[in-house]
Amino acid sequence: MKRKSLKVIITAMAITIIAGAFVGCGSGNKGSNQTKDSSNTKKLTGSITLAGSTALQPLAEQLGKSFMDKNSGTTVNVQGGGSGTGLNLALNGTANIGNSDVTSESKLSAEDAKKLVDHKVCAIGFAVVANTGVKVDNLTKDQIQKIFTGEITNWKQVGGDDLPINVINRTKSSGTRATFKDTVMGGKDEKEGLGTTQDSSGNVENAIKNTKGSISYLALSYITEAVKQNVKTLKIENVEATNENIESGKYPFWSYEHMYTKGEAKDLSKAYIDFVLQDENKATVKKLGYIPMSDMKTK
Repeated sequence: MKRKSLKVIITAMAITIIAGAFVGCGSGNKGSNQTKDSSNTKKLTGSITLAGSTALQPLAEQLGKSFMDKNSGTTVNVQGGGSGTGLNLALNGTANIGNSDVTSESKLSAEDAKKLVDHKVCAIGFAVVANTGVKVDNLTKDQIQKIFTGEITNWKQVGGDDLPINVINRTKSSGTRATFKDTVMGGKDEKEGLGTTQDSSGNVENAIKNTKGSISYLALSYITEAVKQNVKTLKIENVEATNENIESGKYPFWSYEHMYTKGEAKDLSKAYIDFVLQDENKATVKKLGYIPMSDMKTK
């Protein structure tokens, strides 16, 4: 009997050990799968090209660098060319993202505009600027309109010195020019052939710096302390060009900045646009002279 009982006990212990081993094996496989799943998190790779608005270009470039720092397998190429160019390049697939100061509807046919998806990323202000030798600090909208349509041709007509006004305009593809027309010019077209035309903010700055009596317009994000040494910022209707005045609705010359994609944003383009809108980048947006979407109190 004792031998029989001992045999039963040994058999029971063996079964328990084997069962435990199976449970242990099962637990080990589950843990291994979790590790594998976590290690299989998809890493962003590849490259995207952004083109268009030179007003949005500084922010796109800076956040592009930050994005690449966080995602070492990616490349973000940022080019200028003007809003109209950016929209067309996004439309034909040459650029993944078209940067624009204006809506696609204002630059493209209704049919083509529908093919692009708008992503508002921030707001931006602009200022009317003049050569530092100009002795005028403020202009009304009516005066600006008459200057850019050729009715006012001398600074003495608006309270300044007897000095010819040299108009420096932007190309027709420029979103800044379109915003200027909509918000300051009251929809009026600038006089064709009046003054000279420049295709970038940098060229406008240089032309203003080196041309007596000149006048034009630049994005506030471009007007750094260094640029302020070369151009003079004018008030409009006695209101200064500041982000605070734009946010409160006092200052008229501003627009939203858009990143357009052909169809819904996907893959790397979507990841980049989502990154631009993250709260962690709000300080950078402000530092570069733009206005975060969440700060806008006016529409």
